[in-house]
Amino acid sequence: MERGKQTKDNAMKMTLWDQRLAAILVRPLVKTPVTPNHVTTLSLAVGLVGAGLLAAGESSLANWGAGLFMVARFLDHFDGELARQSGKTSRFGYLYDYVAGCLSYSALFLALGIGLRDGLAGQWSIVIGVVIAPIILTTTLMAIKYSDESGGDSDDYPVFAGFELEDGIYLIGPIVWAGWIEPFFLLGAAGVVIFAAWTGVRFLTRGRQG
Repeated sequence: MERGKQTKDNAMKMTLWDQRLAAILVRPLVKTPVTPNHVTTLSLAVGLVGAGLLAAGESSLANWGAGLFMVARFLDHFDGELARQSGKTSRFGYLYDYVAGCLSYSALFLALGIGLRDGLAGQWSIVIGVVIAPIILTTTLMAIKYSDESGGDSDDYPVFAGFELEDGIYLIGPIVWAGWIEPFFLLGAAGVVIFAAWTGVRFLTRGRQG
């Protein structure tokens, strides 16, 4: 996913099932004019469309939106794999990938908040979405800074059986289709806050590590 990673990090990523699949599916694009930035833009566009459908507050549109967001997050692995296999790595692409992911997740929570305005939380769901979006942005900026200072090792999520913590976002589809969108939104928002706090602690204590 992130294109500025070192060889050690690439090896760890390749233990992930979605990363392995992306590495296979992206091969036909290696010798084409398609660039990693094109793939990043496509991933961002699909994610934003999915978020827009989730904001509509209509169940059938939300089902489609959840499915599109799953596709967007899977596509997020393609740009890094294309960059690695084609040798088209760049600092801009690395940052663009981070920013695109940040915008997608921010849009997701804002859209869920808007879409759930008639739910149990009422208008508070919009407030939660508005609050969570900048938290995601701040966390991303800290992650970029930490990655730069630690040699590209900022996103060492726990990995188990070929899955990492971030892969939990794939559950958005089944959860929304099952009608559990509001619990997902509230628990997800809490998770964002916890992850932001963890990232903040790592960022503030980075000088004492190593």
